[in-house]
Amino acid sequence: MEILKVSSKSNPNLVAGALAGVINEQKEAELQAVGAGAVNQAIKAIAISRGFLAPAGIELICVPSFSEVTINDEVRTAIRLQVSIK
Repeated sequence: MEILKVSSKSNPNLVAGALAGVINEQKEAELQAVGAGAVNQAIKAIAISRGFLAPAGIELICVPSFSEVTINDEVRTAIRLQVSIK
């Protein structure tokens, strides 16, 4: 499964395009975000992506969960957003 890493500086329109592309090809993707700003951009990207895919009759579902990631030798808690076709 493709993992798209989202930061607080990510452009939600670009992430949405990447997400829509992965969903079209693989039917599922995962967004990973660390921090409130990154989670905000990831959620916006999912909402925008729904708009890209809806005309093709594709409805998305999103399942959030926690995961631990290592960044610069430091363990951090990330939000994992698993996105797939309904």
